[in-house]
Amino acid sequence: MVVRGIRGATTVENNDADEILTATIDLLSEIVKNNDTDPKDIASVFITVTGDLTATFPARAIRNMEGWELVPLMCSVEIQVENSLAKCIRLMVMVNTTKEQHEIHHAYLNGATILRPDLLK
Repeated sequence: MVVRGIRGATTVENNDADEILTATIDLLSEIVKNNDTDPKDIASVFITVTGDLTATFPARAIRNMEGWELVPLMCSVEIQVENSLAKCIRLMVMVNTTKEQHEIHHAYLNGATILRPDLLK
């Protein structure tokens, strides 16, 4: 078994706590579904948001999901880069798995699909 990183990103329309929390749950749920993983196999989740999202911590959403109470979570602010995608939430889910790197499925939702067009199905 090895630790693999599963990447994901999504965007929200507004700097609104409920919208941020819902988008975070949607993104994490997509990652879990696409990779057939379970919270007990998650080593940690690193979360970043762009500087324009200040209404809440996205980790709040994950902490309230059943089975995710013990998963280590950390939030940070994404570095500011000119003309970068606004109102973006990014996840790096570190999972203990027997899967090979090419078997990992990353998830990019909403406006974040422009970040990795090569991964679009």
